[in-house]
Amino acid sequence: MMGQPIPTITKNLLIINGLFFLATIVFQSKGINLSVILGAFYPGSPNFESWQLVTHMFMHASYPNISHILFNMFALWSFGSAVETTIGQTRFLKLYLFAGFGGFFLFNLVNYIEVSQLQKLVVADGFSISEIYELSKMNISGEYRTSELIKNNINADSLQRQFTTPMVGASGAIYGLLLAFAVLYPDAKLALIFFPVGIKAKYFIPVLILFELFMGVRGYEWNNVANFAHLGGALIGFLYIRNWKKNLYRRN
Repeated sequence: MMGQPIPTITKNLLIINGLFFLATIVFQSKGINLSVILGAFYPGSPNFESWQLVTHMFMHASYPNISHILFNMFALWSFGSAVETTIGQTRFLKLYLFAGFGGFFLFNLVNYIEVSQLQKLVVADGFSISEIYELSKMNISGEYRTSELIKNNINADSLQRQFTTPMVGASGAIYGLLLAFAVLYPDAKLALIFFPVGIKAKYFIPVLILFELFMGVRGYEWNNVANFAHLGGALIGFLYIRNWKKNLYRRN
């Protein structure tokens, strides 16, 4: 797509994401953490609001961390432009949003399983879930209350983290575009910066998905990436574009 105009929806999504990032910087300077308002919390958290299902897709890690938004926007431009040109504006926007929702739901389905297990352990440890819930309510700066007892108990601390850690980023939607691109252009060659050898999309993308699954299942403490959000977006992207291709062949 180099040298060609950026398709309308892709361009507007790039602009919206950029505006959200600028707003994050501006509000951050005023002591307001927009991730608390617009990031997506676990639905059982006191910080969850319904609009976060949409707004979290346009939020990214706070400045000075710009690698998150740069990677997602580069992928949006690279893959989104090709996919939008192929399937059209309306279908492309649906794909983007549906993949983002898919990321949210799979990520929080996994969270639900983890939270259910933690709640049983917390009760067994003598803690009140309602107390942890109340202490987890965050203010506009992103702060919340806790106690030394909670901090010193791995189960109670983990439960509170589930209530106070928002998911941000367009990655679920982006992974939907990646899978759509792989289905539409299976023989297109892709390469990584640190591995500049072209690999066909039909091989490259599945390996990437397997890596995401491995990282999600392993659940390393140092890994703060929402791998299951990526996988949820990828699944919806694959199903959506596969259905579109089937209907296209039927019409022809």
